[in-house]
Amino acid sequence: MISTARAERRYRWESGFRRTRETRPPTPGGTAGGMRGFARREFELVLLRRMADYQPDLVWEAVRALEGTRTEMREVNARWQRMLRSRASPGARQRFEAVLGPPEAVMERRLGDVDFAASHWTLPLWPDLRFEVLTARNGAVLQEWLVRADGVPVPALDSVDDLTPWSCVVADLDLRFGPLAHREGEGPSRWTASFTTPDGSRHVAHFVWGLLQTVAEAGPAPR
Repeated sequence: MISTARAERRYRWESGFRRTRETRPPTPGGTAGGMRGFARREFELVLLRRMADYQPDLVWEAVRALEGTRTEMREVNARWQRMLRSRASPGARQRFEAVLGPPEAVMERRLGDVDFAASHWTLPLWPDLRFEVLTARNGAVLQEWLVRADGVPVPALDSVDDLTPWSCVVADLDLRFGPLAHREGEGPSRWTASFTTPDGSRHVAHFVWGLLQTVAEAGPAPR
């Protein structure tokens, strides 16, 4: 039996997918910022391709909302990987702008002795989130992931049962269950965070592009 909270979350996702299909403005020639045939829709497929290793059913639902296919998702991801490896590829920030257009917001931030810029873009599949790219002064990319948009409330994550796939981003988990023990995942775009609940049980959360995919119970802490 599906809980009321989980049913409501599923309804919001399905409604969001329908809105994406109904309201997505056409992109002339399938371009954005001069990257022919590769715009926000294609970039969303790239993000989904990585998530498919964890949540194939959710990903396929999203791909259908984008009126895409599994084959197209694989082909778009392969093209993105070729762009990343190409010597002719622009710098990281310029590459994202070529695909997604100018960022809707750029914020200057400082962490310790490091100054960096946080650029945000809206992706229709996740209207409550923003795709964030953190770049250092020298143009190096420090992080690229989904974060919650400013002013959007964090979902009620009262227990581990509320940590369903795609329900939160890394900062949401840190706010509700922190402090977290962070470490990079096994591949690009993956992130892992360990945390302990008030009852003392330990868990490991797996993220792709900053969005929660799975939570598993971990063994007892080493002594």
